[in-house]
Amino acid sequence: MDEITTKQEILDSIAEGLFTIDKEFRINFINNAAEKITGFKKEEAVGQICKKIFRCEINEIECPIAKVLEQDKNIFELKSKIKSKSNSEIPIKLNAAVLKNNKNEPVGGVISFRDISYDIDVESYLLKNTNFYGIVGHSKSMTDIFYLIQEIADTDVNILITGETGTGKEMIADAIQKTSRRKDEKFVKVNCGVLPPNLLASELFGHVKGAFTDAVKDRVGRFELSDGGTIFLDEITEMSLQMQSQLLRVIQNGTFEKVGDSQSKKVDVRVIAATNSNLSESIKEGKFREDLFYRLNVVPIELPPLRKRIEDIPFLGMHFIKKFNLIYKKNIKEIEADALTLLTSYNWPGNIREFENAIEYAFIRTKDKESICACSLPSAIRESVNCSSENEICNPKFSVQLIKLLEENNWNKSKVAKILGVNRTTIWRQLKSIGLSIMFLSFNSASGLL
Repeated sequence: MDEITTKQEILDSIAEGLFTIDKEFRINFINNAAEKITGFKKEEAVGQICKKIFRCEINEIECPIAKVLEQDKNIFELKSKIKSKSNSEIPIKLNAAVLKNNKNEPVGGVISFRDISYDIDVESYLLKNTNFYGIVGHSKSMTDIFYLIQEIADTDVNILITGETGTGKEMIADAIQKTSRRKDEKFVKVNCGVLPPNLLASELFGHVKGAFTDAVKDRVGRFELSDGGTIFLDEITEMSLQMQSQLLRVIQNGTFEKVGDSQSKKVDVRVIAATNSNLSESIKEGKFREDLFYRLNVVPIELPPLRKRIEDIPFLGMHFIKKFNLIYKKNIKEIEADALTLLTSYNWPGNIREFENAIEYAFIRTKDKESICACSLPSAIRESVNCSSENEICNPKFSVQLIKLLEENNWNKSKVAKILGVNRTTIWRQLKSIGLSIMFLSFNSASGLL
């Protein structure tokens, strides 16, 4: 088998759609997955301009490969939609990169993408089966926020969301937009912390051809794109003071200029901003404009960290169990009491994001059981629990070992629980699962060991 055939077979075997283009933006390779997702066969696609085959929503604004060429920065996990050959819309996540020769000269590009329809189905299910637009919260601090969002639904006031990393600021922004009177208009999101100041200005306000070295054509900015709708500015404190001045002008007057242009443009955009920084400190240190703060902070929403809303942890746990049952095709029904005790005792520096990761980790480790136990949790959370490979309580084979250990210790449940480093209720639950709880209760009652 020659080298070219081998490479083609490897690319055809991957689940993600992939195609490559030359410098003229003509497709010169498309793999099997891309055929399946788009509906176009190789013989139909090869030689065609990529826009004719890869009819992507983002191409209406700017070709991904052109953007990569302009910024010399690859694109990762960008959400968009494509139209298949039959004109059906398919939600995707795409990656784009420039292909270079051995002289580091661009010779083309590569785009990989995957169909995320199933992910969307999971999200839809969760939206229908959870609390408030996908946000789980039964604590007073969260229900107060839900009520506030509903109260401001008929207004266009600017909103500032604050809270630690991982508390769900973007989800709150989504809920605000979905309940607002602009819910049917465009909703554009920008992470101000991932772009340097010169690129952020172009991203927000656009630029004209020749505005700077790599500005090879006019570009529409996010404010112009979201005209009539809503823009979400995450990590707002990462903006330079100059950019803050430009943003203040848009909020006050609804006007801005593209980079390199002297002509003002008018837009009507609602602004939702978010930060995990202490804005009072940033203002004192001269890093954030006080007048901008007051313009954004018309309705402040402060999200509590997970450690201050531990009553939500059981509900969050069940929420993520439903989600991962769909994804991993399992039938896990609950979190055991010992595991729940550990989850509510942990400090959660990473908040909801860390909690979700912990449940997914436990989910993957749970085999042939219908409940998540303490020993399936990440080691940082279960530091106080003895979970050796020989006596791990989560292992279905542990039942035999448990009976043996109880026999060796005269069926003293407390003693065995201490040996295993678990609560006595865990021993009860394990015995109940194998139908021995009644016999165990009778035996220990007669022996006076309870």
